[in-house]
Amino acid sequence: MSIKDEEMTVQAKGDNAESEKGSKKISKNKVLKELFLDAIYLLCIFLASFLLVKFVGQRTIVDGSSMNNTLQDGDNVWVNKIVYRFSDPQRFDIVVFPPDDTDQKTYYIKRVIGLPGETVQIGLDGTIFINGEPLEESYGREIIDSNHIYRAAEPVVLGEDEYFVMGDNRNNSVDSRLPSVGNVEKRKIIGKAVFRFYPFGSFGTVK
Repeated sequence: MSIKDEEMTVQAKGDNAESEKGSKKISKNKVLKELFLDAIYLLCIFLASFLLVKFVGQRTIVDGSSMNNTLQDGDNVWVNKIVYRFSDPQRFDIVVFPPDDTDQKTYYIKRVIGLPGETVQIGLDGTIFINGEPLEESYGREIIDSNHIYRAAEPVVLGEDEYFVMGDNRNNSVDSRLPSVGNVEKRKIIGKAVFRFYPFGSFGTVK
């Protein structure tokens, strides 16, 4: 009887050892599985963030005063990069585009004034004319000085895919009035500024 009990005791100890060994193996597999799932999760977040910034929208920081009083230096705005894949820019949209065809991180942010096929001209009194008619708008910070009319002193005829853009701070803006910028083709427009989320005191849509 005692021998049987001893055998049973020894057997029981052997079962515990095997059980502990199996538990450690299961625990290790569980940790590896969790690490793998975490890696997949982080990869998905990275990929989603990349696609969001590349094709949907991105945060842009305003540098300079050319869009005063609508936008101020240091404003953080959200640029919708997908909207113009399905529609064309409209008059008075605030758009973002590169200064030329080179790949760089600095972009212009201006307001659309003239649309494809239109003729834009600025009179000596600062009035903006579209197809010979005065443009009714109230975005300009001040009347355009006669020294800042530049190439728009003569009629500027826009092509079928070109836009005439200007900063709201009309006397302190590098825009379509200057040959260095000129008419902006749609293909160059990155997106539309739609929302300002900093500073918090100016939080809201951009118009």
